[in-house]
Amino acid sequence: MAKATLKVRLLQHTPEPEKLVAMAARLCYSPSGIDDLAEDVIHSDQQQFIKKLMDMGHYTTIEHISFTFGVEGVSRSLLAQLTRHRIASFSVQSQRYVGETRAQNKQGIFDYIIPETILQLGPEAVAEFESQMTRIQAWYDGWVQKLGGGRAAYEDARFVLPNAAETKLVVTMNARELRHFFDLRCCNRAQWEIRNLAEQMLKLVKEAAPTIFRDAGPSCLSGPCPEGKLSCGKMPEVRKKFGMIKSGE
Repeated sequence: MAKATLKVRLLQHTPEPEKLVAMAARLCYSPSGIDDLAEDVIHSDQQQFIKKLMDMGHYTTIEHISFTFGVEGVSRSLLAQLTRHRIASFSVQSQRYVGETRAQNKQGIFDYIIPETILQLGPEAVAEFESQMTRIQAWYDGWVQKLGGGRAAYEDARFVLPNAAETKLVVTMNARELRHFFDLRCCNRAQWEIRNLAEQMLKLVKEAAPTIFRDAGPSCLSGPCPEGKLSCGKMPEVRKKFGMIKSGE
């Protein structure tokens, strides 16, 4: 078995992100120069100021800060969804240059993701899925051999690999795009795998910039569900999960 497990790390982010946002925002409303603004920000209450900016929807200022994540244990199916977020930068492990032959994998098979729905069906369903992955491994190895082996063969042998095949990537987004990403992908209507990824990313950025991401999450945290008739119907549970229940609600 070569079931892959999701792993997300915050590799790097803009130093002192909330200080930079506060400085950029104050520049919009102040006649002062850069040096004076930097000094003012050091001595001011950044949290209250940034909270006010977020409540006003003044999101252009948070485009100045970015966050870079290392992601492992996700499927090629997830990758297709993630790269639809265009205001982001991606570096992805290549199936053209990284072979997936039996000999190149410690467990004798490429890493893959098992969908939660199949796991819920029980051991027999999981065994059937794993058997199919093993069969695909044999097809892949066969094509690598027929195509001459090595890197030149990987390019076309990869066509038999499934969407379940695991990949690794580095992704960078600015804070505004991240908030939009969380709006869409933390929603219960999002596909389970990218929702799990989004929730882990949200936990990491909340530690790095708690005020900027204080109310980040699915859109229903701050207003009506945008899904209309397709709503999951679980707004109270969702708000509780993300710690956004307000007194009196």
